[in-house]
Amino acid sequence: MIHAGVIAVQGDVSEHARAIERAAAAHGEEATVHEIRHAGVVPDCDVLLLPGGESTTISRLLQQEGITSEVQDHVAAGKPVLATCAGLIVAARDAKDDRVETLDVVDVTVDRNAFGRQVDSFEAPLDVDGLDDPFPAVFIRAPLIDDVGDDVDVVAEWEGRPVAVRDGPVVGTSFHPELTDDVRLHRLAFFADLVTEAAD
Repeated sequence: MIHAGVIAVQGDVSEHARAIERAAAAHGEEATVHEIRHAGVVPDCDVLLLPGGESTTISRLLQQEGITSEVQDHVAAGKPVLATCAGLIVAARDAKDDRVETLDVVDVTVDRNAFGRQVDSFEAPLDVDGLDDPFPAVFIRAPLIDDVGDDVDVVAEWEGRPVAVRDGPVVGTSFHPELTDDVRLHRLAFFADLVTEAAD
């Protein structure tokens, strides 16, 4: 049994919860998904998801509820995290916005909403390292990853710009993988040997 936590202070919680359950089933695992709104839940989770939403609100509530240090400890222990869109902004080293108190668990800097406004949203087929076929990525007011640390792997690009990265146990995406029926990104981020061993 995999215990998965979705940071639920704000953002696309239910969509990610369903995606995690489907990804686990596709990997031959069973997942229990916990919606995290307060401290004390993260330490019991094998994997974590930081969803999209509004990055300033997410970062403020993480601090307010005492969840920030728990997420940082989760990453330090080598447990997987998937951070999507605003979740990536919050997870980054620098969001270039003093209103966002980042977790500094992904060694990248990001520009918020760099791909445009909501009306500029689009879907694109992405070649993602580790996936055999293109992934149908949905970009909604997506952040731009504009600086990548030396130990960070770029796993997908769009028009020459990084849109998905891996930094140790953390996978961060500029797009919303939960808004498609394709759960391969969740599988890639979460259900590797590390997770299986942790749950045994």
